[in-house]
Amino acid sequence: MLSRTADHLYWMSRYTERAENTARMLDVNYQTSLLPQSAAVAQVGWQGLLSISELVPMYSQRHSDVTSQDVMEFMIKDESNPSSIVSCLKAARENARAVRGSLTTEVWETQNQTWLELTRMLRSNEFERDPGQFFEWVKFRSHLSRGVTVGTMLMDEALHFMRLGTFLERADNTARLVDVKFHAVQSDFFGAATEQDQEYDFYHWSAILRSVSGFEIYRKVYRDVIKPERVADLLILRPDMPRSLHASMIEVVANLQMVANDQSAETQRRAGKLRADLQYGSIDEILATGLHAFLTQFLDRVNELGSRISRDFLVPVTG
Repeated sequence: MLSRTADHLYWMSRYTERAENTARMLDVNYQTSLLPQSAAVAQVGWQGLLSISELVPMYSQRHSDVTSQDVMEFMIKDESNPSSIVSCLKAARENARAVRGSLTTEVWETQNQTWLELTRMLRSNEFERDPGQFFEWVKFRSHLSRGVTVGTMLMDEALHFMRLGTFLERADNTARLVDVKFHAVQSDFFGAATEQDQEYDFYHWSAILRSVSGFEIYRKVYRDVIKPERVADLLILRPDMPRSLHASMIEVVANLQMVANDQSAETQRRAGKLRADLQYGSIDEILATGLHAFLTQFLDRVNELGSRISRDFLVPVTG
């Protein structure tokens, strides 16, 4: 396969997944902000969201204060922000258009329709009227895109590059979400003492689980009250949790194997080692040595994998 074609397919999937993850993070913050809490705590939540996406400097250039309204506008509608939902879905559609001939009609039409529908919704202010409904729509379009891809594409290299983009992006985003959310709660509410704090604790952790569609899964797996260390275990180490780091890396390794070439052996080795660390890891060990340190290292390794994949298979980045 031409590296240029592989590049467009890989980034089309990454941008679609990124738009969904941005919607998920905004949704959990929006839902949490509706709980009774002080303005300071609410602001920490919105600042955390910008930190997850490494957008604090860019946001600060445009806005003097961190407010829910400004952050949502910035993360949804601001085209100068490359991680905003509008930027991601536009980039996904542009990448799809560039390789129209490699996609089935259904895959192209899904991407194109998503973009057309998004521009209509933003023009008619549908997001302002009901943010929760808008975030659900973004998630649904991403689900649809993945389903149509798996259901209609030939199971060849094109599909494997798309899957590779999806799961590498998912691993990155889940790690960022867990890191920032655990960080924020560690200081105030971890192991809450008072009844009121315990109640907040429950809503906080259940909101995080819902943001990765993990609330029902948690109930099924643990059949217990929501405990932070189990939330971490579910989102990091469980191979049967679709959005966990372990499940994402299983997919990355499998799809890398399918597109392997003469120069990708080292990339495959590193991906396999990262998956093995998750496969044989223990949450007690991770928490004892420091969750933040573990996740920071994981993100570094995922970013390095992304760079190596670009170097081995895709169009080289110029200056």
